[in-house]
Amino acid sequence: MRRQIIILLASWFSLSGFSQYNTDRLLTSGEVALHYEDYVLSIQYFNQVIALKPYLYQPWHYRAVAKFYLEDFVGAENDATQAISINPYIDQIYDLRAISRIRQEKYEDAIEDYGQAIRLNPGQRNFWFNRVICRMNIKDYRQAHLDVDTIIARWSQFANAYSLNAEVYLHQKDTTEAARWLDKSLELDPYDGDAWTTRAYISLSRQQWRDADKYLSKAIHLKPKTVGNYVNRALARYNYNNLRGAMSDYDTALDLDPNNFLAHYNRGQLRMQLGDDNRAISDFDFIIRMEPKNFMAIFNRALLNDRTGNLRAAIRDYTMVIEQFPNFWTGLSYRANAYRRLGMTAKAELDEFRVFKAQMNKHQGIQPRWNKGKRKEVRKRSEIDPEKYNQLVREDENEVEHEYKSAYRGQIQNRAVEVAFMPLYGLSYFQYNNGVKSYQAFDHEVEEFNRMGNLRERLYVNCNPVQLDEAQSTAFFHLIDSLSAQIETAKDINSEKSLLVRRAVAYGIVQDFDAAISDLTAYIQADSTSAMGYWQRAVCQIMMNNFNASHGVDIEIKMLRAKDDLDRAVRISPRNAYLYYDRANFYAARKEYANAIDDYNKAIELDGNLAEAYYNRGLARYYNGNKAEGIRDLSRAGELGIYNAYSVIKQLNKQKN
Repeated sequence: MRRQIIILLASWFSLSGFSQYNTDRLLTSGEVALHYEDYVLSIQYFNQVIALKPYLYQPWHYRAVAKFYLEDFVGAENDATQAISINPYIDQIYDLRAISRIRQEKYEDAIEDYGQAIRLNPGQRNFWFNRVICRMNIKDYRQAHLDVDTIIARWSQFANAYSLNAEVYLHQKDTTEAARWLDKSLELDPYDGDAWTTRAYISLSRQQWRDADKYLSKAIHLKPKTVGNYVNRALARYNYNNLRGAMSDYDTALDLDPNNFLAHYNRGQLRMQLGDDNRAISDFDFIIRMEPKNFMAIFNRALLNDRTGNLRAAIRDYTMVIEQFPNFWTGLSYRANAYRRLGMTAKAELDEFRVFKAQMNKHQGIQPRWNKGKRKEVRKRSEIDPEKYNQLVREDENEVEHEYKSAYRGQIQNRAVEVAFMPLYGLSYFQYNNGVKSYQAFDHEVEEFNRMGNLRERLYVNCNPVQLDEAQSTAFFHLIDSLSAQIETAKDINSEKSLLVRRAVAYGIVQDFDAAISDLTAYIQADSTSAMGYWQRAVCQIMMNNFNASHGVDIEIKMLRAKDDLDRAVRISPRNAYLYYDRANFYAARKEYANAIDDYNKAIELDGNLAEAYYNRGLARYYNGNKAEGIRDLSRAGELGIYNAYSVIKQLNKQKN
């Protein structure tokens, strides 16, 4: 009887092939993959829905979202266009297409999209705000001011509207009006870092260096990761002789962005002025690698090589600059001096004669000029006169980097590590890897399952979610099809059980958690003594609950079911550290930190090398008010291979208790 129930359950929940899935399940699976940022996999799901039902707008819309986050902005725009052609009454699709067009600098097209979105939903403030930025980018300042007037009339306490209006005035070179609007913005919201940055730019343009320092310091306090603020504050500090502060700002800027051109160049200049010649050379070496024809950097390096006694390298650099600018008399004088010090008297005299002749010509009113072609070859920044080789460099125009107010913000590259708990442990076809080769996640029941099943595809314990590429996702879909076919023809209950678990794990990897839960339920019906079944079902249920919660679904009952599964698994296998770890994660997500810490303690007692348990216990202790113990745990997690822990420690140390 039990065997017949198992066959019935397996056949009910199994599907003979991926193509036979109903579109609702495919769509949901695609949305789940999208939620967990597995964009390539989500696109495969939406492709299947589009192939089956191309007249539905949702898969086109969702595929556009996935492409947007993969930075395929052309593809996102095309898919959003198709979704709009099917259903032109969804304002969020216009927003998505507008943001995709903005990323391609197609601002006029984006303005049209925001016009449509506003007609559908005039109460959405973000559409108005983004349209103003687009108008500013195409220099339609009059209409931008009119749109801002509308925003302020409807949302008078929206501080960003005032600061945006100030920026439009800055583009019009009206610093007086810009300052007035910024003051209004900062009255409403003194915690707007971008507004303080814009206020500082006005002071920089007026050469009010101390004011610029003050405003940029406020901006840095509020947004400490913005590199440009450090570079500009260093410039302000340099101009009122706060050289130590300027050097500190350049160092910080390069900690945040090691490839920042201005920070390297200006730090090199500052080191040069302070006599730190060898380190200044390293900065100019970096600049010249970035821009091999940056002749001002080459000349500065020549001077530094000259100072440090590397005369042949200095002559090499002087020669590069002189070949580009034959009338650069300062360079000729320095090269002549270097030649003399090397005993190359004839070459020194030739350079000295060229300088003497040029001085005579100048006295007689004859002085060759550089042509426009020469000027263009110098460098991209505004200063093009090599006679100004010893001056700091600044951008031609300071611009606040806009953060468009949209649900679709794009991927943030090189972002700071997010202070979040490490994910759940569960079953996977991928091996555990956190960078420490000596540690492998291991569970006796999983190993016994692999041994008894004589499996080609081994199961592993893992907590590192894998984002599948196209080939991998296709391979897992084929594996699911193969396992489904074997389940249909299986005659032995033990082999059926094994196949159900393997298919459930494959479903989990392709983010089809509902199907995985169904298979695991059937497996538990056949073997209620398997901790592995309850454990994996709890993991899949929690993952699905997180997705549903993001859509406003009440998940409390299903969360309790997941907790019940974890409790059962712990009772069956009390020596499994990963079960206590997962249950601790359950408590931590509910902010029940004392319970979470108890379970992390047990996990660490069972496995003293479980890095994720130290990491998560560290966060739980920190959030529970024990900062010192929390940071000690994070440090241990870092020793065990979770190097992000050091970044988190740095962030937590900056926060007040």
